[in-house]
Amino acid sequence: MCLIRYIIIAVVIFFIDIQPQGKVVVINADVPIQPASVDYIQSGIAKSIELNAECLIINLNTPGGLLKSTRVIVTKFLQSEIPIVVYVYPSGSQAASAGVFITMAAHIAAMAPGTNIGAAHPVSLQGGQDSVMMGKATNDAAAFIRTISEKRNRNIQWGEDAVRKSLSITETEALDLHVIDIIAKDVNDLLHQLDGRKIEIMDSIKTLHTKNAEVITLDMTFAQKILSILSDPNIAYILLMMGIYGLFFELYNPGAMFPGIIGGICLILAFYSMHTLPVNYAGLALILLSIILFVLEIKVVSHGALSIGGIISLFLGSMMLIDTESLLEAMEISMELIILIVLLTTLFFVFAISLGIKAQRKKPTTGPEGMLGEKGRTITRLSPSGEISVHGEYWEAESLEGEIKKGESVEVIEIANLKLKVKRVN
Repeated sequence: MCLIRYIIIAVVIFFIDIQPQGKVVVINADVPIQPASVDYIQSGIAKSIELNAECLIINLNTPGGLLKSTRVIVTKFLQSEIPIVVYVYPSGSQAASAGVFITMAAHIAAMAPGTNIGAAHPVSLQGGQDSVMMGKATNDAAAFIRTISEKRNRNIQWGEDAVRKSLSITETEALDLHVIDIIAKDVNDLLHQLDGRKIEIMDSIKTLHTKNAEVITLDMTFAQKILSILSDPNIAYILLMMGIYGLFFELYNPGAMFPGIIGGICLILAFYSMHTLPVNYAGLALILLSIILFVLEIKVVSHGALSIGGIISLFLGSMMLIDTESLLEAMEISMELIILIVLLTTLFFVFAISLGIKAQRKKPTTGPEGMLGEKGRTITRLSPSGEISVHGEYWEAESLEGEIKKGESVEVIEIANLKLKVKRVN
């Protein structure tokens, strides 16, 4: 009987041990930091609170993004009612630029093997900020990272160096420098290491119970995915150019309908997209000016001067279109895309211009003007007036060389009041 009792107790303890001890919400932030990311992370926090989850785990892989959006996310972290774990995952992922702020602002920062963290900001040619403004933006970002590091008891000096010197380190270096708290090979390993940790939340201490927690993955909604796509500067740029071309085609081919409809939709989406991005309106104005110059080239003979101006204006406007606050922001239009759009626009308008010039130089083939230089035959004697036949039609004609006999070949030299003036063809 004792043996049976021990077996029953062991089985009960086993099943109790494997039963879920709580819930953990997991979201996958594998996108640049922008308004869609903010909305997605806010949804994750709200869902975690609703489920009374042990914590929210954010699988992070980002090249950076907008500092404005980053500040919103960091503020949510610092005011969060539940523990937030930022996990740079999977292997090969990065928490670059704005991702550094987000990782260090979490209650617990973790990284997977083969990942890196650091403000490896790109050297951007866009935006056109001067050194003074750039210095102010860098100082502001440095103060921001110091505040975060101090709040979370992380390496303050490394955080500032990451901003000012663009330092980037591996997961092992980050752990040694007290930038992160955990290195975990996967989510299950992370949950195992989180179990039993004590975290300060809103002036109280919370102990995590994640060993056998139920993992609930929260994906982006359809609307968030669309917003994420539209928040891409390259997509915004493409939509803007498609919208301009669509309206341009509609204006030159009234009644075509399709180009105008597509162009209008693209412009609306482009303006919505630009509302979420730091747009330089001087760059937008230069792009619109370039289209005007290209159109004028078709109407005005400038020997290519307007086209050259349009090319320069389009290129500079495209470069300036996205105006980031700092080099820490990895939000810019691809240089390859800019060059491609400029080349395609130039080729199109050069082709359109060449067709226009050919059309202007082409000899009329219909109406009275189409009769100039045509050959005909006299139907009656011209002395000096009479009738001739041209293209199978009878015309009143007047000889410019005196009398011309019936049946002779003549050439049309002038037209006056629908009367042809001709001369004999030798």
